[in-house]
Amino acid sequence: MRILVTNDDGIHAPGLVHLARAMATLGEVIVIAPERQQSAAGHGITLHKPLRMSAAEIDAPVAEAWATNGTPADCTVLAAADDRPRPDLVVAGINAGANLGEEVLYSGTASAAMEGALQGLNAFAISVTAYEQCLFEPAAEFAAKLARRLAESDMPPDTFLNVNVPNVCAEELRPAVLSRLGRRKYVNSLERRLDPRGRSYYWFTGEPLESDCDEGTDIGAVKAGNISVTPVHFDMNFRGRRGEIEQLLDGIVE
Repeated sequence: MRILVTNDDGIHAPGLVHLARAMATLGEVIVIAPERQQSAAGHGITLHKPLRMSAAEIDAPVAEAWATNGTPADCTVLAAADDRPRPDLVVAGINAGANLGEEVLYSGTASAAMEGALQGLNAFAISVTAYEQCLFEPAAEFAAKLARRLAESDMPPDTFLNVNVPNVCAEELRPAVLSRLGRRKYVNSLERRLDPRGRSYYWFTGEPLESDCDEGTDIGAVKAGNISVTPVHFDMNFRGRRGEIEQLLDGIVE
């Protein structure tokens, strides 16, 4: 099995190393990761500058390791480029910080896995629910189990798995559960500041506001100490009652 390992935390992130080591027990690992931190990069694709890759070294037994000036989604595109053997599996992570609810819309880690699904590849993203003092080993162990299972069967079309692992030791970790996305919006504040020369700049601050964290959601799962495994499909078609939209657009569209 040929496995692409990528992330949005950058080529030197410790979570990437743990993940690459775990995947190396299953097959040939190719690492392509951003050369710098790209958290919250979303599903950006580079169109207006050359994409470059430079050889990198990481502390894991991988076949190749590359740093790129591109986005996390670009990393998956590069791995599936015409001049390279296509990977059988895309694994993005291990992200420092949860990707729950609406965060999957912003997450570069989730977007790298989503791009894998767009390319027709089995893919999953995996995160730990902490930014500091992260315990990557339990997440890496679960990633290996999940990758082994995906080697034996295909995901449904246009679907990837978003995995969140509570930041606790293996003995305290509860079993993995199948979940759906909860609701976790950020109450954003754009704060205006001044640099030492008196010029204005702006800094995003904000706290998450969870409006759906019930049992069955990814948020509820990790709060209960479980690993959450959430299937995500990129079909964004409206699922509500069309009559409300038709009324809104009456006389404008047929």
